[in-house]
Amino acid sequence: MPGVAVDVAGCSPGIPVGRAATPQSWTLDPSGDWYYWWISIMVLPVLYNWIILICRSCFPDLQEQHVVLWLSLDYLCDTLYLLDIAVHLHTGFLEDGILVQDRGRIQQRYLRSPSFPWDVAAVLPTDLLYLRLGPGVPAVRANRCLRAPRLFEAFDRRETRTAHPNAFRVTKLMLYVFVVIHWHSCLYFALSARLGLGTDRWVCPNASSPGFARPLRQYLHSFYFSTLILATVGDTPEPQREEEFLFVTAGFLLAVLGFATIMGSISSVISNMNAADAVFYPDPEPVRHYLRAQGVGGQLAQRVARWHQHLRAQQKLPAERAVLRHLPQGLRAEVVASVHLPALRRVGLFQSWEHGVLQQLVLRLRPQVFGPGEFVCRRGDVGREMYFIREGRLAVVAEDGVTQLAVLGEGLYFGEISLINIKGNTSGNRRTANIMSIGYSDLFCLSKEDLAEVLAEFPSARAMMEAKGHELLLRMGKLDVHAEAAAAAAAEEAECRAQALETALEGLQIRAARLLAQLESSAFKLALRVERLESRLWQRQPAGGVTLTAVAK
Repeated sequence: MPGVAVDVAGCSPGIPVGRAATPQSWTLDPSGDWYYWWISIMVLPVLYNWIILICRSCFPDLQEQHVVLWLSLDYLCDTLYLLDIAVHLHTGFLEDGILVQDRGRIQQRYLRSPSFPWDVAAVLPTDLLYLRLGPGVPAVRANRCLRAPRLFEAFDRRETRTAHPNAFRVTKLMLYVFVVIHWHSCLYFALSARLGLGTDRWVCPNASSPGFARPLRQYLHSFYFSTLILATVGDTPEPQREEEFLFVTAGFLLAVLGFATIMGSISSVISNMNAADAVFYPDPEPVRHYLRAQGVGGQLAQRVARWHQHLRAQQKLPAERAVLRHLPQGLRAEVVASVHLPALRRVGLFQSWEHGVLQQLVLRLRPQVFGPGEFVCRRGDVGREMYFIREGRLAVVAEDGVTQLAVLGEGLYFGEISLINIKGNTSGNRRTANIMSIGYSDLFCLSKEDLAEVLAEFPSARAMMEAKGHELLLRMGKLDVHAEAAAAAAAEEAECRAQALETALEGLQIRAARLLAQLESSAFKLALRVERLESRLWQRQPAGGVTLTAVAK
């Protein structure tokens, strides 16, 4: 099961040698799916206590009409709170990048964590006060609101997993706004009940007013009134008493803070959306400013604008490398391979190539998008890239740029002739044809340097590509057979000369080694001879004490 690690052997990472093995236990991975879905479930009891508890405390009729329902939901939430503590006691943690599954260490870490006292305080049996105060005082369960950090953790996890993070941020912000207005409306009704319902125009009307006998109508009026205050819309009755003035003033201060928070959050969401677009798609504004500054417009400016619109409409990502640059190389290779490898396998040239070659190639491919009527390459240009057609149709056109000689579709490739060195190629590294995009074409581009690097690691792939290029040049009449034979003969002759030079060099090395050995032998013999002469001279030294130095003088 994803997200659950089972300690089969009974001992887990981090247990010192010689320590007794822990019993077999299940451990939740904090980054796994099971843990994620559990904290998503914990959102419900936390929101229940934050939304329903204050409502029941301020609207007594709501509490009295559904006592059994509220008690059932209360104890269901308490059960989930207790289960959440058990989940904490079985949630592993990372140490040196490895999930620790030792039950004792997990429990010790949780019991010493700052969240443990708050978790225990949230499940204290304050409901026992019902025995003294009665079930009409749900405020005794106010400690259940202490589990708010679990709500924030679930929201953070959801934000990193959702496919629409900006929409989720806006939804989360609206939920916070609703909770604030909800609390303010409940406190407004409680203050109105204390001051007397219907005693003035500012407080909530009493039950004698049409429709206000129902708790729902009382709540909706209070929520509407609080929305007007916190939105600083105005159009609210003027307060009459000191308590009312203080409440409205506090509401206005809260509205100022909330308005600033909302504006900051919305600005952050918008800036994040713009930043994401800037990473994925090129910004058209610099090009537009450049064209206007240079006095260029008309049809060319429209082509540039349509090209940018096509990228966004069809979700083409030319800046793919910039998006994936922070991923580790192995993970980046898997991501790129999963996206582009199926398209690369449709290319006829690569259908018989090894999987390793394709993985190396796919990391070096650069997506490019060409618009209608745009030339990918022209005949006679120096070739520095080859192209693979991922999507679209391209035409091989004559020199007039109109007559179509052939049409290239998905899975075909071109431009490889000018990148590989085929002997006898009369065009050299020049393009041999004019290739024009008929509509919008999505191509893969592979540079000459990247291709050479991959083919150097895989000689068999190089031989296959050269054979394909040789066959194509023969069909095009661009292969000089005599020049190829001459080049092959020249290469053979050069190989023979290289072998001759290698043989001569080996002979010279052998002779040099012999001369060095003779020199060492002569030096050794000379040293022995000098030693013998010195010993004779010492034997003939006079008895009067004349030293060797004196004799030498």
